[in-house]
Amino acid sequence: MNLSGKMLRKRLVWGLSSAAIFAAGATLLYPATRSKKAYPAQEKEAARPAGDQSTSLNDQTDLNVTVYNSNIALVRDVRQLSLPGGIFRLKFMDIAATVNPATVHFRSLTDPDKLGVIEQNYEYDLLEPAKLLHKYVGKEVTLVRAYQENGTTKREEIKATLLSDNNGPVWKIGNDIVTGMYAESLRFPEVPANLYERPTLLMSLENSGARKQTIEASYLANNLNWNSDYVLTVTRDEKNADLDGWVTVVNNSGTAFHNARLQLVAGELNRIQTNARRDANMAYEMAAKAAAAPQFQQENFSEYHLYSLGRRTSVEDKETKQISLLQGSSVPVEKIFVVNGQNYYYHNAQNPGSPLKDPVMVYYKFKNDEKAGLGIPLPAGNVRVYQKDSKGGILFAGEDRIDHTPKDETVNIHIGNAFDVVAEHKQTDYKSIASHVWEMEFEVTIRNHKDGPIIVEVNEPIGGDWEMLTSTYKYTKTAAFAAQFNVPVAKNGKAVLKYRIRAHW
Repeated sequence: MNLSGKMLRKRLVWGLSSAAIFAAGATLLYPATRSKKAYPAQEKEAARPAGDQSTSLNDQTDLNVTVYNSNIALVRDVRQLSLPGGIFRLKFMDIAATVNPATVHFRSLTDPDKLGVIEQNYEYDLLEPAKLLHKYVGKEVTLVRAYQENGTTKREEIKATLLSDNNGPVWKIGNDIVTGMYAESLRFPEVPANLYERPTLLMSLENSGARKQTIEASYLANNLNWNSDYVLTVTRDEKNADLDGWVTVVNNSGTAFHNARLQLVAGELNRIQTNARRDANMAYEMAAKAAAAPQFQQENFSEYHLYSLGRRTSVEDKETKQISLLQGSSVPVEKIFVVNGQNYYYHNAQNPGSPLKDPVMVYYKFKNDEKAGLGIPLPAGNVRVYQKDSKGGILFAGEDRIDHTPKDETVNIHIGNAFDVVAEHKQTDYKSIASHVWEMEFEVTIRNHKDGPIIVEVNEPIGGDWEMLTSTYKYTKTAAFAAQFNVPVAKNGKAVLKYRIRAHW
């Protein structure tokens, strides 16, 4: 092919790699509205008795979003539409990108018997640079690139036919086949009919009723989730605490929900397992305290609990929103120390004769009842515990996770292990009394280095068919294989629990 000197200069950049067209950040330019040129699919649709209709958020009159704590939400979208009679296609836009099409429920609230759905399609092939380029295989595109001439940057438009878009574009320019061409931008004459700027439900409808109708569309969408978090602020004397509950809603559904009625469902929802990807929950710290008035109203729903926000709210796409759930003031709390024996026989294999040390776990305990200023079912969530220091400041004391907790149940929060309390276990005797009958004696020593007295709950595992022969402290048989002792220990003091059992195997 004979090219002019100008064209030869402009062709110097053709040798770049095929990926350069994207690495250079090519901008895809296209008209704001589609041209009147018809693709085959459009020509087929043009034969329908009525033209295509569309609806967006501008038609929305009500929106209800019910979020479950299993990464799904039920969306109820009510819109006021003006519909033609006969058969037509409706583009239902501005829905969640993660909609499950099999769960869509569409009906008219005005004439439910006169507006029917013939078929529906979910279009999720969304408009993006790579897909737009791929749709133009076999078609002509305008390439715009810059070049220098006499110290001035100029731009040139070149018509090219896209022959292929497999691992990079292959162009035909004149009689040349060109790959890896650098272009500042690409210009397309129109957006193909099968690409959509946002997720859309395409419904074929038949209307024999009124022209103006109120319709309702409900569907399940993934990647909407919520969880609850709590802050327990304990007073200096550890007798009372303030409890603040927060709800965090995470929206990764691909659409925003504006001015919606928000409801949250707590409970173990049975769902069919699929291979769908599960998004991890986000980790975060709590925000400042909200208004004292409760914002959520709670009610029973089947075997779950429903929390309804008493006002409308908006949740943007890719947004994490926190809303106050509850506030309890001066909730009575109790601090308890717990030692759990971990072995049936306290043998120190590394240092025979020496006792085994077990951690002394620290818990805060309170009752979820109205008397304590609470009394609503608490959804499962993380509890962060803060405590005031001697100067009135707030320090982080630990955290734990609670399960769904009904009202009038006790909440136990493990904040860590005691620094100044030591527990040691040792078996002091083992004797065979008869065939399959043994007597064993154990010793638990607790040393308290704190400035105040404490009571330590000691839980001991005991095997076989056993009976308590002697014990230095009163015990409770908490299970067939366990006994519990409450051992008081004076400040800067020591207490020794000794007990002897007879066991039959």
